[in-house]
Amino acid sequence: QVQLVESGGGLVQAGGSLRLSCAASGRTFSNYAMGWFRQAPGKEREFVSAVSYSGSITYYADSVKGRFTISREYAKNTMYLQMNSLKPEDTAVYYCAATRTYNYYTVKDYDYWGQGTQVTVSS
Repeated sequence: QVQLVESGGGLVQAGGSLRLSCAASGRTFSNYAMGWFRQAPGKEREFVSAVSYSGSITYYADSVKGRFTISREYAKNTMYLQMNSLKPEDTAVYYCAATRTYNYYTVKDYDYWGQGTQVTVSS
């Protein structure tokens, strides 16, 4: 079992920044690739970003590319999502997730999920 806890969400104005954190516990952090998803009201959960097992390869949805940066810190068993130039359409609950697969883009490929953290971007 892996336990994931997100933090860092909040209310920010358009153009602002937030950094989300995802603290992992339970199993060896490096045994999992990690991802961020988000879900806006009335919409399906969608892929935002992922980072490989080694941390050397990152993946982004087109909608956040160039604005968001994913990273992971093994010493702290923590993954981050630095979000810059935020837009109102980024408003959603953000979830971190862990996977033992090499498929990073869909919900069904992830085994463990956090409880989510709300990000609200005002215009």
